[in-house]
Amino acid sequence: MNVLMNVLWIIFGGLVSALCWLLAGALCCITVVGIPVGLQCFKFAKLILMPFGKKVYFGNMSSGSVLLNVIWILLGGLGLCISSIAMGVGSCLTIIGIPFGLQHFKFAALALMPFGAEIRPMEE
Repeated sequence: MNVLMNVLWIIFGGLVSALCWLLAGALCCITVVGIPVGLQCFKFAKLILMPFGKKVYFGNMSSGSVLLNVIWILLGGLGLCISSIAMGVGSCLTIIGIPFGLQHFKFAALALMPFGAEIRPMEE
């Protein structure tokens, strides 16, 4: 079931979200200082291509993670969060799109706090 949902996800908006994260990662990697942020964006772009069957855990918030999250919100995270919320609301307007909307909302939270977040397979 997760494979079918992931394929439908890519068709109905997941590819656009992943491209936004890839663009953010590429822009961050232009500078040497932004490379860790860019690599994090690439990791989450991979997650966004196949989100079903995976869960994001927020934890491990060290002082470095908090500082990087604040800088990230100011530089690009807020835009990605707003776009994910807008796509999530648009997806939830139909009954069929609700699972996709919930994934967009998951990525909106991830866009605000990507550092210290961990991706794990969902327990069945």
